[in-house]
Amino acid sequence: MKDDMEDPRVARFKVILKDLRIIFRAIQLHSRLVEKESGLSSAQLWMLWEMFNMPGIMVSGLAKVLAIHQSTCSNMLDKIEEKGLVRRDRSQTDQRIVRLYLTDSGTKLLANAPRPAQGALTEALFKLPDDVLVNLENGLTELVKVLKLADEKESFRPIMED
Repeated sequence: MKDDMEDPRVARFKVILKDLRIIFRAIQLHSRLVEKESGLSSAQLWMLWEMFNMPGIMVSGLAKVLAIHQSTCSNMLDKIEEKGLVRRDRSQTDQRIVRLYLTDSGTKLLANAPRPAQGALTEALFKLPDDVLVNLENGLTELVKVLKLADEKESFRPIMED
């Protein structure tokens, strides 16, 4: 019988697990740095960056960009609004339409803030060739299926949410 070191499948598992640990650890470390330097979670800071890049974005649009559920987005917005970093402007003609803007305090915070870990991960993914992205997507989709996530809504929560 082969020992684990000779089995290519086991060797592949070890490499994958090591790589996943590296990715998660990098996100955790960067998130701690973000929180220490900005006073915000990495997910909250990412929200600010997206609002900076798209002034007047609506909550539904922000949730889509961040790949989170709209109610999660609203809850996170409440927290950063309490800190005076964003404002919500309701349309005068249609009260259901709410646009999001950074306050002066939010803009000043971003001027000295690090990039959020999710943004760095997104940038890294953009650098990958299409064939690698397709393989990664297919592999991760299969892994999620096998994990049988008890609550699929959890996929709409940011990695490092407060």
